[in-house]
Amino acid sequence: MIDSYSRALTLAAAIGAGITAGVYFAFSTFIMTGLRRLTAAQSIAAMNAINKAAPNPLFMLALFGTAIACVLLAISGFRHRGDPAAVWQLVGCGLYIVSVLVTVAYHIPRNEGLMKIDPNAARASAIWSHFVTPWIAWNHVRTLTSIGGTASLIVALRAS
Repeated sequence: MIDSYSRALTLAAAIGAGITAGVYFAFSTFIMTGLRRLTAAQSIAAMNAINKAAPNPLFMLALFGTAIACVLLAISGFRHRGDPAAVWQLVGCGLYIVSVLVTVAYHIPRNEGLMKIDPNAARASAIWSHFVTPWIAWNHVRTLTSIGGTASLIVALRAS
């Protein structure tokens, strides 16, 4: 049985992971589809506008605050790894951390690179085509891992 501190932290992490999963899910299911229907210049301009707006305090709290909660939960989970709830905490935190690592290692560098592109440049269409397909594929990874993390943290709450 997890203690009240770990339970509260698990609840907070599950909510944060769910919020983040929802953002990624939106990109996977309709935002990028909508951007692909625009011209390359419009797509690049819109994606850059989104990327300028994304690092706001609330989204950063959800993204990185949840990661910090997961690190703390993982430490607690390792200490209580015989407890079924702790095992689910570890799984949930691990999956969520993967989604953050994909964001930091893949999406942020590509988004920053796209910010340097003039949407009206002659090569904008080729650059967008090269950018969008792998970006979406890796977004599916972070969508699935953050959803899996959310579900696992909910199971941890039920198992406690």
